[in-house]
Amino acid sequence: MQRRSRILGELERDGTVRVSDLVTLLGVSDMTIRRDLQVMHREGLLEKVHGGATVRAEPSSLEPGFEAKSARRLAEKEAIAARAASLVRPGSAIAISAGTTTHALARHLVDVPGLTVVTNSIWVSDVLHRTAQEPVSVLLTGGLRTPSDALVGPVAIAALESLHVDTVFLGVHGMDSRAGLSTPNMLEAETNRAMIRCGRRLVVLADSTKWGVVGLSSMAELSQASVIISDTGMPAQVSAQLAEQCEELVLVSPGEPVPDDAEEA
Repeated sequence: MQRRSRILGELERDGTVRVSDLVTLLGVSDMTIRRDLQVMHREGLLEKVHGGATVRAEPSSLEPGFEAKSARRLAEKEAIAARAASLVRPGSAIAISAGTTTHALARHLVDVPGLTVVTNSIWVSDVLHRTAQEPVSVLLTGGLRTPSDALVGPVAIAALESLHVDTVFLGVHGMDSRAGLSTPNMLEAETNRAMIRCGRRLVVLADSTKWGVVGLSSMAELSQASVIISDTGMPAQVSAQLAEQCEELVLVSPGEPVPDDAEEA
């Protein structure tokens, strides 16, 4: 729902929201806002407090479901996905990990001809099968299904270990200078490490709220990324640090056009 996405945006910007401020901002009743906050609290999207809500601190092993994550940072994810799609050359072989931002990426690839896509995401596979305007070969790895709808484990890893792709597009749960790229699910981390190994180039898709979040298990160091695509909500000191640790950092703003000279993978 657009109203709840707006509430999350305000919360992520300020760290806290007040019911009275949201009533004025969104032009709805006090009861409507309180009901929204109650639903979002039950879904694990925020911490409801007296008179409003605060950001919910996530334990390192907590794994939000796909639907819960889909409501977060929609505009930023779309901008990141569009920029990532501009790196994909017709006829290339790519791998796409599970995640909500990579799901958005898949929607931007439906008119790229001649793609071969390896993925452990049911959602990515479904988008490409249902809506692709050009012929696309999709290899879905199989495996055990996680709460975030990633296919993981020995079956997925075995499929990935025999493959070689041009570029891996990786979504992450957390990004930190010491922990690197991480996820709360150990099997997903192991599967994503196998996916990273099968690619010549790693492109990371992570909105700015992922910085400082540390999941239970690390997948890769920041220095392994050829490109990290995030948004301009990233604090200047953080973006400077990221730029030093990866080969290239790209920051996008929601609604901005993708440059015509964006490099293709």
